[in-house]
Amino acid sequence: MTVDFTRARRGVVSRAITAEDPTGEKGAGGLTTSHLGPGRKGRGFVSLGADETLTMAEIEGPGVIRHIWVTVPDQTEAGPFVLRDLVLRMWWDEDVEPCVEVPLGDLFCCGFGARARVTSQPILVAPSGGMKCYFPMPFTSSARITLENQHGGDIDCVFFQIDYTLGDELPDDTGTFHAHWRRSNASTQLGEDHVILDGVHGSGAYVGTYVALTSLERFWWGEGEVKFLIDGDQHPTICGTGLEDYIGGAWAFQSHLGAVPEPIVQTFSGPCSGYCHYETADHTQASPFATGMPPNHGMYRWHLLDPIYFHSDLAVTVQQIGYDGRALYERVRRHQHHRLLVSERWTQRAPRARTRRLAPATLTGSWATRAQRTEGQMLSGL
Repeated sequence: MTVDFTRARRGVVSRAITAEDPTGEKGAGGLTTSHLGPGRKGRGFVSLGADETLTMAEIEGPGVIRHIWVTVPDQTEAGPFVLRDLVLRMWWDEDVEPCVEVPLGDLFCCGFGARARVTSQPILVAPSGGMKCYFPMPFTSSARITLENQHGGDIDCVFFQIDYTLGDELPDDTGTFHAHWRRSNASTQLGEDHVILDGVHGSGAYVGTYVALTSLERFWWGEGEVKFLIDGDQHPTICGTGLEDYIGGAWAFQSHLGAVPEPIVQTFSGPCSGYCHYETADHTQASPFATGMPPNHGMYRWHLLDPIYFHSDLAVTVQQIGYDGRALYERVRRHQHHRLLVSERWTQRAPRARTRRLAPATLTGSWATRAQRTEGQMLSGL
């Protein structure tokens, strides 16, 4: 959905919801008094207590959410991983189940509960954690957005701004925005593909993938093909040459292909694809122990210019294939597998089939257990 900003669109108005103007009322911004005086940064944020849910927006349509900006602390006294422990949900029109249900950080390509710098067309994460989303989110009658705190501790400040238009003319074939989260916690079997998306029935367009992968093998991890099974496919209609190639890389994400000198891993962030996160040590300072850890890799691919259209159903998978420089192998060695987190985006017309929901986080025990979700659970929005 593009915007022709050279035309004055009759009947369309622009609004914004913030902590200071929670209803988006016209002329109601910048009214709160601070020690600086009336209308001088009176209420820039809201707090979110443990186990509480913040209603960020309730809007009557028709309209389109055009831009979301949000930032929160990435850790508290209760522990790190705030970006994984806050759950963002969105409902459109008469939907009972949320169409978006994802950990806050994963929607903005910040998996592993850690910030990554992203400068893509629809998602931007600036230095120090400002997170912006430009995916258009149309709705006909209503929109509701909430943020649930499953962190186990209070979040002192949630800053946000939601910019939207009202009065938009939406064609009958307009699809609503969906985002889904799934985790394969090293649970797939030999030769079994990781499922990125399934259970989608209806018509729409697939518009993007974010993958957060922890490699439990010392060698190259990115040879698995990404497959799109469209409209009843038993075998994929679209099948690439590997995860690395799907993201837009080649010959691994590194300075050169060779053992000597040792290659330097290189991240990048582009308009529609990026390898934005690479870590081999824990930087939370939450533990007194040595911080080496299996490599974490974060990457995204947006199908803004090449959407994957479907008319009855869609499934997306990725193989777990690696390469040691001599031969491909189907699984990691020592009977372990990659640990994979995925978050996808797509638009879909009503009626929309319902899929599985996210299991609640474990809110007892240490922050380490709270940060984990049950193996094999997923987030979805339909």
